[in-house]
Amino acid sequence: MTLVKICLGPGNQCCLADPGPLILRPEDRVILENEGGLKLGRVVGVYPDVDPKLLTGHLKTLVRLATDEDLAQAEKNRLLEQRSLKFCQDRVQYHRLPIYLVQIECLFDTSKIIFFFTAPGRVDFRELVKDLVQEFRTRIELRQIGVRHRAKMVGGLGICGRGLCCAGFLRDFEPVSVRMAKEQQLSLNPNKISGICGRLMCCLTYEYSSYQELRKSLPKVGKRLQSPEGEGKIIRYNFIRETVTLEMEDRREMEFSLTDLGLGEPGPEAPAEPPAEE
Repeated sequence: MTLVKICLGPGNQCCLADPGPLILRPEDRVILENEGGLKLGRVVGVYPDVDPKLLTGHLKTLVRLATDEDLAQAEKNRLLEQRSLKFCQDRVQYHRLPIYLVQIECLFDTSKIIFFFTAPGRVDFRELVKDLVQEFRTRIELRQIGVRHRAKMVGGLGICGRGLCCAGFLRDFEPVSVRMAKEQQLSLNPNKISGICGRLMCCLTYEYSSYQELRKSLPKVGKRLQSPEGEGKIIRYNFIRETVTLEMEDRREMEFSLTDLGLGEPGPEAPAEPPAEE
């Protein structure tokens, strides 16, 4: 079967869809069914001859190729979102609410406007909703999100110099713990292992399972081993260089190859880099 990859807009996830009878090319604009209603998307990839057994998750349903009227409606929605953002910011200041507006989304048929925001706690925004309904005469939803979702929507660059993983290709947020950084012998300086959202970086999970698998076949830190230079105590591993550092009897620290100490074959190849952003 043929699949198409569709981008739903800045800060939104891409999705896969079955084109059905439609013949699509990259950069085509299409209308598809999304949570809550119709949405305009852009084709960013076409993949023929995909084995259906490899598919996981739900495929989006394409409705039609976007018409000139659809594109005009999308432009009206964009202008409405801009006006909604400015008006809402003014009312937030008027009511003195501790709200940071992140993004405004207008459903394609303008049946509802969704205001995404962050706040330090629960906020009573009933008066704000009244103002918004009176101004726009449509359904209004104020949706509070976390700082990680804010980074996903806004985007940016990580300390690695690449675009944020959450804004580029990650579908869900996996739990991240300081233990993952310890297992990979990374610096525990919060400034070095935290993303621009202020939370632990998502990429700490990428190689964690590989490090756990490697440790299963190796002696624990603290165990004593016999080396070509004498007996020493394991104080740390370097899985990238495939070495182990021993503290010798005279307090010297010496680094040895894992194979030199008979601790197994070289480790697996480094994981592939995350897919480039669209």
